[in-house]
Amino acid sequence: MKQPLKNKIALVAGATRGAGRGIAVALGEAGATVYCSGRSTKGNPATPGRSETIEETAEMVTAAGGRGIAVRTDHSVPAEVKKLVARIKRRHKGLDILVNDIWGGDPLTEFSKRFWMANLENGLTMLKQAVQTHIITAHYAVPLMLERPGAIVFEITDGDGFYYRGNLFYDLVKVSVIRLAFAMALELRKKGVVAVALTPGFLRSEAVLEHFGVTEAQWQSAAEEPPGRKKRVVHDDRRDFMHSESPRFVGRAVAALAADPRAKEKSGRVFSSWALGREYGFTDVDGRRPDWGAYATKTYGKFKICDEKFYSYWNNGLIDKIFPDWF
Repeated sequence: MKQPLKNKIALVAGATRGAGRGIAVALGEAGATVYCSGRSTKGNPATPGRSETIEETAEMVTAAGGRGIAVRTDHSVPAEVKKLVARIKRRHKGLDILVNDIWGGDPLTEFSKRFWMANLENGLTMLKQAVQTHIITAHYAVPLMLERPGAIVFEITDGDGFYYRGNLFYDLVKVSVIRLAFAMALELRKKGVVAVALTPGFLRSEAVLEHFGVTEAQWQSAAEEPPGRKKRVVHDDRRDFMHSESPRFVGRAVAALAADPRAKEKSGRVFSSWALGREYGFTDVDGRRPDWGAYATKTYGKFKICDEKFYSYWNNGLIDKIFPDWF
């Protein structure tokens, strides 16, 4: 198996489970050395009800063909992030791939609840956990990436459009990281570092598999309605689930883009796992190539994404004209 990222050093911040774990393992498949950071460690889980740990993720990275290194880090604490980055610098002198996937907002999100009725403390915590942590991590990690050929930053989001996402705080988080990728790309454009945002489709995370009562090995059996379960009239989530993707699929999107010598042409933009799957030709772990965007459009109607026209409104702004030499 080809390993296009052999000798590359990656940091996946938020690698405990879900997309972060899938990304870390896919980078391992491609031969990278992957630092897997997060708060849940063996004997000390940080998320109630979840047993996954960063050590498990690191072991999976190594088994896939890379080298996984687990480092317990709370990315909301600058001193801990600084220490992690110092360790990477000491051992490797630089960093090639940064993936910001710190989240932890699932139990805090109250979908369809209006902002004045939602739990304010939970909402503000979500912003801290999933936006501030990304900024803190990039602040310390990006200096290791400057002038390093092929260096790339990934901001993991949900959705490749600027549409509303069902909850004010969740919406702010997911749109903010798209904007982070754009702003970072501008400030990095003369430093040889690419920054992009990336969204998976309907993700078969560990929690989602449990919700449907299936495992990754037999996930398609969720199409069968269990006895006694009332069918949903408004929204059939099981129908949607049949078009889901494993966390490895978005991971392979990260690996493919990180290995693309022309990745700089995509800098500043948001992309989807399914669109990159079509472009680069990778498949999911079961050999399928899921396309959440095509399915959603066919099922629910057309929706706008952040395309060339969209980004034309973001580029060449007043600051660029007044201070063209800033970055």
